[in-house]
Amino acid sequence: MSDAAQGEPIKHQVFTTPFKVVPQYEMWKTPPNYRRYPGGSELPAELKVWRVQNSGKSYGSVVSSPDAFDSFPDAEVLTPGFNTGKQNGAVGVGRHGNYLQWGFSSAPSQMTEPGRCFLLNCICYIRKFDGKAPLVYHQSSPRGNAATIAGFIKIVNDPNYGRTSFPAGIFAKYRNDPDALAKLYQDNIELVYYDRGYIIDDELRSLGLDSNRKPQTLEKLISLRDDPQKASLAEKLLKRYTNESFQNARQWQGWLAANRGRIFFSDVGGYKFLVVPAGYLEMANTKESP
Repeated sequence: MSDAAQGEPIKHQVFTTPFKVVPQYEMWKTPPNYRRYPGGSELPAELKVWRVQNSGKSYGSVVSSPDAFDSFPDAEVLTPGFNTGKQNGAVGVGRHGNYLQWGFSSAPSQMTEPGRCFLLNCICYIRKFDGKAPLVYHQSSPRGNAATIAGFIKIVNDPNYGRTSFPAGIFAKYRNDPDALAKLYQDNIELVYYDRGYIIDDELRSLGLDSNRKPQTLEKLISLRDDPQKASLAEKLLKRYTNESFQNARQWQGWLAANRGRIFFSDVGGYKFLVVPAGYLEMANTKESP
């Protein structure tokens, strides 16, 4: 990651409290590496950035791919970083639970004035989440990586690159047409899950469901536990997409009712519907120290 944050700041207190962050914008040439990822060909020739630091040569590291944070109810992207190794939108500074993830590398003495204000504001902000450990730790890679890996098959000089990322039949069919492989996964992105490779869930599709991560999907699968024709497959899919196990539909429905509003789906958390503990998402202790 370079010395700059990418794009204009979002509406968030880390840019206003306790110090107002006033970025000085520049237009930088879009990095060639952005073009290698899905959607990269549609980017303009230049992107708006603002300098956080003036290190010259000492770069930091992106915090996360842009889609990894999307499924965390306790995570937020505070700014993307302008980077020369990963895809457009990769997280430069983010929060996950009570962790502030700062991707820039320089000491405050090498930061710009907006960068120093931003850092101080972030430190003040993360204090509010004291004791709120992250809900999810990395168990799998997000579904968007499937199309990315497919696109890199034509770049990486290794005939086995991507072999372990896809089912054998799909890899054999598309290994000589990585663009078609990438499109296959982009077109079916809502049905992708990971189990020793990126799989498109045709079993879920056979039940008329178009996504494995929508709350409505969980509700539908639970309702199908009462359908003699579909109960067995519904139970199989509930075990695939949750960590729960119940004997009948009534118990599943009781679990859903008790946790409704606190259930979320996470690719990184193992492609599962997970439950936020009661009270977890309330603002952390903000009492001032004595």
